[in-house]
Amino acid sequence: MSERRWRGAFAGEARAYALAAAAKAAWWNAAGAAAKALTKPTAEDARPEFTPQSDPPPAGFTRRAWREAFVKDAADVAAGLYPARDAGAPGPVRAAREAADFLADAIKVEARRRRRDGVEVRDEVPASYPAYYRQNFHYQSGGWFTAESAARYEAQVEALFGGTGGAMRRRALSLLAKAWRARDHRGLAVLDVACGSGGFLADLAATFPRARLHGVDLSPAYLEAAARAAPAARLAQANAEALPFADATLDAVTCVYLFHELPPKVRPKVAAEIARVLKPGGVLAFADSIQPQDEPRLGRLLEAFPAYFHEPFYESYVTTDLAALFGAAGLAVREEDRAFLTKAMLFEKA
Repeated sequence: MSERRWRGAFAGEARAYALAAAAKAAWWNAAGAAAKALTKPTAEDARPEFTPQSDPPPAGFTRRAWREAFVKDAADVAAGLYPARDAGAPGPVRAAREAADFLADAIKVEARRRRRDGVEVRDEVPASYPAYYRQNFHYQSGGWFTAESAARYEAQVEALFGGTGGAMRRRALSLLAKAWRARDHRGLAVLDVACGSGGFLADLAATFPRARLHGVDLSPAYLEAAARAAPAARLAQANAEALPFADATLDAVTCVYLFHELPPKVRPKVAAEIARVLKPGGVLAFADSIQPQDEPRLGRLLEAFPAYFHEPFYESYVTTDLAALFGAAGLAVREEDRAFLTKAMLFEKA
């Protein structure tokens, strides 16, 4: 295929992808709106005490920032960095099933929020798990420990962020794909730390089908979901503070939405473990919440997040100097990118 036809094929795929992404966004925006209406979160007894310090975003700015996530995602598909994935609204049967489950659970989540109960799961799981992990992050039912929680995780994230969940986390995939564009991927070893239900692992598998993929997570239930999402990946139950890999054995590590859920004392330990298992010249593709200095106009949204969701370590995360944190472990920043409420960073080990 000529370069012109090759680029044309990707451009056509990107146009179709953009249309499907618009349908997906509309679907999840509707699901989120239905959940708000059903749970009536604006009722007086449903609102936590929250006094914002930041100015509200300028008129129209939040929507423009939201749209940018889809624009960047489609542009990377058009550039051939990765294939189109997880776009479009679910099919009617799946949509009905997911909507019913999501809305039924939203009522339970709202009740937990009103009680300010973020540790309900602590008495239901073994004490062998780290104390910080045994919580109902986001007030979600079952915490990280049940098959039901794993099954609805993607739906909850997409509804929360208006369908941008996958597009935002693929900023990290974009950085890794650019860094590896000229490389032969055969035999390269990639680890996704805290792989959860496997959404990002599936992105990695589609983009680097010849690489050796690994995933670790603390939750057996989420690992079972990840095995279905990325069947070719080798999965292990492990704590990110003690990765089950020898020194300097991995070509890349990815880490998506983990660090804002780690206590301050744990973050340096996980950063050091990631650096330990990377080969010299290996890279970390990192994605997590933006911080106030990244986009001050979205500062009020960042303030509201821990106020309305159980995120006990988020406020310390947004003040963390990530370049210094990973720099202390021997990883240097090489590239950065952002989309809506997520930023991605590519670090390299000397």
